[in-house]
Amino acid sequence: MKKLFDGFKADIKFRGAGPGRRLNDEARGVPDSPVKERPAPRKAPAGEAQIAAASAAIARLDSKHGKGKTPHKDTVPTPVKDIAHKQELKVKPTSKEAGTEKDSMYDIIFRCPLTGEILQMEKIESHLKKSIEMLTEADPISASIMKIYTFNKHQDKVKLGVETMARYLKNIIENPNEEKYKKIKLSNKVFQEKVICLEGAHEFLEAVGFEKKTLALQGQGIITMLQNNLQEEFYILGSDTLYRLNDLQNYHDSLLNGEPLIAILDRQPQIFVPSHQAAKFNLTDDFYNLTVDEIRLEQKLRTEKLKQDSMLRTKAMRDREEKQQIKKYKYTVLRIRFPDGYMLQGLFYAEEQLSVLVDFIRQYLQNDWLPFELICSCGQKLKDEQVTFNECGLVPSALLTFHWDEAILADIEATNGYKTESVLKQDLLSSAKTLT
Repeated sequence: MKKLFDGFKADIKFRGAGPGRRLNDEARGVPDSPVKERPAPRKAPAGEAQIAAASAAIARLDSKHGKGKTPHKDTVPTPVKDIAHKQELKVKPTSKEAGTEKDSMYDIIFRCPLTGEILQMEKIESHLKKSIEMLTEADPISASIMKIYTFNKHQDKVKLGVETMARYLKNIIENPNEEKYKKIKLSNKVFQEKVICLEGAHEFLEAVGFEKKTLALQGQGIITMLQNNLQEEFYILGSDTLYRLNDLQNYHDSLLNGEPLIAILDRQPQIFVPSHQAAKFNLTDDFYNLTVDEIRLEQKLRTEKLKQDSMLRTKAMRDREEKQQIKKYKYTVLRIRFPDGYMLQGLFYAEEQLSVLVDFIRQYLQNDWLPFELICSCGQKLKDEQVTFNECGLVPSALLTFHWDEAILADIEATNGYKTESVLKQDLLSSAKTLT
């Protein structure tokens, strides 16, 4: 049976491999002689790699601040990537009070990428700041870069400031013997408007090796400077620059590849037994970008306006208004009903793409390699995985139907002794709740 399914997997891969080519066909686009590719330049870690490194640094710092005991192997902090994976796969256990509609909904909660802690929405921002501050002692470069990208809300200003600081470092790397590139005047207009105004920029420059010093103005002697108070503050890079060019290059690359530290929305997966209440959702106020009072007031005004000009509105105008209404939702609850009636539920951002939902479903399937389809309540198949839930009309909640790919399913069910009755993993079904 295992060989049979391996054959099905190979057949599916073969179908998606594209058109073939005969052995006697002339090769097209092949150069006469192989060209050696230049080795790719070394890049500083970015994205998940940077966060994972920062998470490990915080773990080392916590161990250092402990009582000197070696942590037990079971208590060593799990890397952030592994934490995210495990928590995505862990379905909420059934509580003693399960079985009510209230239990089927949940609060909006987030996970810190650095520490893995799960917190309510109103607490996660302060926790992220504390986590970055903790990182400062262990890895000041990474911490300062995270501050720049996370604490400054205007991304255009962040981009200008980062490019300016990167240019400072690049000038030093390319001209290590030029003293003028190792000094930054604090009163410089560009520096004031683009760099020092960013939170975290000061910490980054100091972590790189710049020191604040007061120097005499150019062309002024030390005595004249003291008599007339003619002095300027500068950031000065140390004299060991020639021996630190590789480090400066890494700092330069890390700065350009930095990303804001963003809390991870907890999917809070849940399994439900078959129920007639599958399409019933109770959403909390957190799902709205606007407050409840604001929405009620706007709805009242909209209703009054519709009574006045309902005869003048075109279909295009109504569609635009409907899209504007949808954008007011920040999150969406999606429920997927499987052929056996069981349902899988998860929480998503309204602007996430359908591909995120597909990946979410696959990790709970017994046969995650089989192609499947998702069908809306209106009967439409969701084919484009690059569209957002907003664009699909799947906000603030939706019930979808799961179907295996019919052509592949026919081939599989034609085999002796195989049935596709159970779709989800068996160990998940024991934690299923009941919707009432």
